[in-house]
Amino acid sequence: MARRDRRRDPRGHWILLFLGAVTLVAGLLLTGYAHNVVGESTQHNYAKSGSAPSAVADGGPVVNLSGGEPKSIRTPRRTIALTFDDGPDPRWTPRILDVLRRHGAHATFFVIGARVADHPAIVKRAIREGNEIGSHTYTHIDMASSPPWRIRFELGLTQRALAGAAGINTRLLRMPYSSVPDGLSAPEYRAAQEAGRQGYVVALTDQDTEDWRRPGVEKIIQAATPTKGAGAVVMMHDSGGDRAQTVQALDALLTRLSAKGYRFTTLSQATRLPSTDVPASTFDKVTGTALTAAQRWSDLWAGWFGILFAIAGALTTLRLLALPLFAHVHVRRVRRRPRRGPSPWLTAGGVPPPVSVIVPAYNEEVGLAATVRSLVNTTYPSPIEVLIVDDGSTDDTPVIGDRLQREFRNVRLICRPNGGKPAALNTGIAQASHDVLVLVDGDTVFQRDTIGNLVRPLVDRRVGAVSGNTKVANRKGLIGRWQHLEYVIGFNLDRRMFDVLECMPTVPGAIGAFRRQALASVGGLSTETLAEDTDLTMAICRAGWRVVYEETAVAWTEAPSSLRQLWKQRYRWCYGTLQSMWKHKRALVERGRSGRFGRRCLPYLALFQVALPCLAPVVDVFALYGIFVLDPLTVAGSWVLFTVAQAAAAMYALRLDGERLTTLWVMPFQQIVYRQLMYLVVIQSLVTAVLGARLRWHVIRRTGTFSEGDPLPSQVGA
Repeated sequence: MARRDRRRDPRGHWILLFLGAVTLVAGLLLTGYAHNVVGESTQHNYAKSGSAPSAVADGGPVVNLSGGEPKSIRTPRRTIALTFDDGPDPRWTPRILDVLRRHGAHATFFVIGARVADHPAIVKRAIREGNEIGSHTYTHIDMASSPPWRIRFELGLTQRALAGAAGINTRLLRMPYSSVPDGLSAPEYRAAQEAGRQGYVVALTDQDTEDWRRPGVEKIIQAATPTKGAGAVVMMHDSGGDRAQTVQALDALLTRLSAKGYRFTTLSQATRLPSTDVPASTFDKVTGTALTAAQRWSDLWAGWFGILFAIAGALTTLRLLALPLFAHVHVRRVRRRPRRGPSPWLTAGGVPPPVSVIVPAYNEEVGLAATVRSLVNTTYPSPIEVLIVDDGSTDDTPVIGDRLQREFRNVRLICRPNGGKPAALNTGIAQASHDVLVLVDGDTVFQRDTIGNLVRPLVDRRVGAVSGNTKVANRKGLIGRWQHLEYVIGFNLDRRMFDVLECMPTVPGAIGAFRRQALASVGGLSTETLAEDTDLTMAICRAGWRVVYEETAVAWTEAPSSLRQLWKQRYRWCYGTLQSMWKHKRALVERGRSGRFGRRCLPYLALFQVALPCLAPVVDVFALYGIFVLDPLTVAGSWVLFTVAQAAAAMYALRLDGERLTTLWVMPFQQIVYRQLMYLVVIQSLVTAVLGARLRWHVIRRTGTFSEGDPLPSQVGA
């Protein structure tokens, strides 16, 4: 209803938003892949699948398959190659390194690539102190049950992680879940052959301590001690749980066996192999650095998103609990007042005051007649006048308005050049005859008792404005039902709470009653924002007036019938609300009623109508991530509890408004589709405001819900 600004709305941020979403999803996938799969499996039984060839099963613990034929290697007598799997671990690996350094011993660490990316400094320290690094895959996969491409992928990622963390590659591999040579199954041997084709030397073990079971320090020492002075490859673990027993056993083992003439060294030195730690190429270092950085940032994001998810869930739950509570307080307060019989009206003798109803109209030819007829056909006992303010319409709105003023003596048409809805309302206010003013949109229909119920709270001299109860009339389709639920559950529950807290932010343009003195105290409606109703209401609150909600003053409005029209409407609402909040920000530090309004209303709007909607897409993505990566029962259970709480609040709100509960069946779809659309509207509006662009007025196309011949609003089904 304003002159249309030909400047286009900003669009480039959608590209940034898309790239940000892709980055977010990629980061969560990376951290989910890196950390969800890592861990010990409970069952890896290949007993019925055959065994490895005797050349391997009866051979030494180190197998070279790079040449096609297996070559087994053993360690010399009184030579122990200590090996540690599953690290690095930020707690236990440094303690093990401390013990090795204190005894002047060295070991081989078979590291998991994902943990290398998380703790590169520990890998650097291990190499600096003369230890050796081998691969244990990137996520501790079972290579025996993995396809060749997955094996190559895991081994390649581990090489990149090592290159990025320490600048090396390794040709030494220990397959997860492997142990002694004669326990190697046929599937495990095939996996070892694939590794051999990739140039890896496969390390098994002579002495499997099974320290991960935490059997006790002495049992670990016994399992690690060779018999009769033989050499051995000893398998231990430096991650995957509490490794205090491993650390104690290692210290005692080094002390006891060193006294018996054993030497402790790396696997390649013990078996006289060439060094398996080789310098990485520049390409591997660059890609490895990118991989480790990406994983660390992804882990950080996942952690922060988990915190945000918890905060958002707590705040949303708090709001779900608070709104019905405040609604209950509001109902008990307002329903104590008698609804029938004599009432102490504004004028002497209990006679209701005369009312001026102002209907701003810009291209409202479809529904204007129904709106005006509903206003004229009222049970209000005192005089009313209806002022139709045509704001330079380009359709038949002025023709219809002229016909209506000839038909009804109390209807008057005012024509003015197009200047926007606030200017049209100010024109109507200036020419209105009475001091009680009702402002009505041209797509809204009143019930017969609406005007009387709407102006009734103005009997209190402290009340400057009254918000009515807006209902969606065209609720037959899915989009209409979604908006119907939003109006009843969201808008009206919010208004009940704002009434109790005396911090009403908006008297909707569809239905509102005002005291002329209150309008004059703020200079009428402003053209500085696109949400003139919110701007006006906030100004009235700051001027010291009370603004209340009247549930019985029902108005039926035509809601947008398509997603495109809905987007345009909500985009304007949200952007205008942001403008109004910024305009009235000083209310946060003001004193008296104005400060009370600012400190109660503005933080609530900023938190629940700006911050949480902006975070909601991230929270939703993290919830999906949690279902597939974290504990799905916890995430699904939280969603079910939240949905049940929301449904309970919805049932209460519908019951308060006298609506049927059958509409609740669309709520799950509303959460999946409609809610996401509203979040994007907030994001779009916020970006528009931050960029300083001026949003043009979006005209909503009417479909004629209240055209002649349609059922009366009271007959519209719930």
